[in-house]
Amino acid sequence: MRIAVLVLDGVFDSGLASVLDVLQWANELREQVPQPPPAWQVTMVGFSSTVRTGAGHAVEAAPVDRAAQCDLLLVPAVAERRPEALVGYVSGPAAAPARELLVDARAKGTQVASACAGTFLFAEAGILNGLRATTTWWLSPLFRSRYPQVALDQSRMVTSCEGVTTAGAAFGHVDLALSIVRRRSPALSDLVGNYLVIDERPSQAAHTMTGTLAASDPTVAAFERWAREHLHEPLSVKDAAGALGISERTLQRTTRAVLGTSPVRFVQDLRIEQATHLLRSTNHSIEAISRRVGYENANTLRILLRERTGTTAGHHRRGGDSASGAGSTGRTTGVAG
Repeated sequence: MRIAVLVLDGVFDSGLASVLDVLQWANELREQVPQPPPAWQVTMVGFSSTVRTGAGHAVEAAPVDRAAQCDLLLVPAVAERRPEALVGYVSGPAAAPARELLVDARAKGTQVASACAGTFLFAEAGILNGLRATTTWWLSPLFRSRYPQVALDQSRMVTSCEGVTTAGAAFGHVDLALSIVRRRSPALSDLVGNYLVIDERPSQAAHTMTGTLAASDPTVAAFERWAREHLHEPLSVKDAAGALGISERTLQRTTRAVLGTSPVRFVQDLRIEQATHLLRSTNHSIEAISRRVGYENANTLRILLRERTGTTAGHHRRGGDSASGAGSTGRTTGVAG
């Protein structure tokens, strides 16, 4: 498989290095698995022969014309975490050649892939319209409002849809590269992961901080504050809307537009987040913690912890490596109690 890695000025150093390292290890280890896949032919290309990374390092790149012969065009993210600056870059003249290249590549049927802020460049080029995609979780409200034509699922670490692969937050570049290897050889992907001590993570949910997402909209932020004050009580969307002085429909619509989820599921996210914190920071029983976050039945909390974070209550109590924030995945019905 011929892979062209498009290196843009200001590229995220670790993202670029992660992609190159994973693919290099895959090439070096591929003979160790049964039925080894063909080697990946990786070429860095750029719009100039020397590209400066976000950290100021110089990277030599082949002419961008080389991308015309590739099977996969992979675009590591630029090192820009400021939302307004990121939008300004992907929509501005500096990124115009990259947007045109992406449109041309998709017109030819070339596969494309990116991670983190790179997904904004894809969306700005219009190549994600009507497709499923993911992006870095904390930029998801901005992405969702700017690109409503994209079916965004920020809980996923990697998504693939009709030849377009996107991955989540910054070090999702590792997951992106492993997913490319896995398509050809799951055994080789596992082998590379073992050597580099990395795992493919199917979800960003365990790392998502609900408060950070809610702060992007005043109505949702007010809903979050009210819900946190009443987590120990049975809650309903109607009660929440009344307390905020808005209609239930407005609360439903705003929460969905900003977070991509319902008020019910958002309250569950807050409850799982608080329960995870209490499991790690106190010696309270799971039954006592369940009541403090609004669940009379501790088994309900156990089930939701496993669904949302992929781990058990005991794992969190032992100080496991999942982030304290709960994600925006999982299923709920009825009221948020």
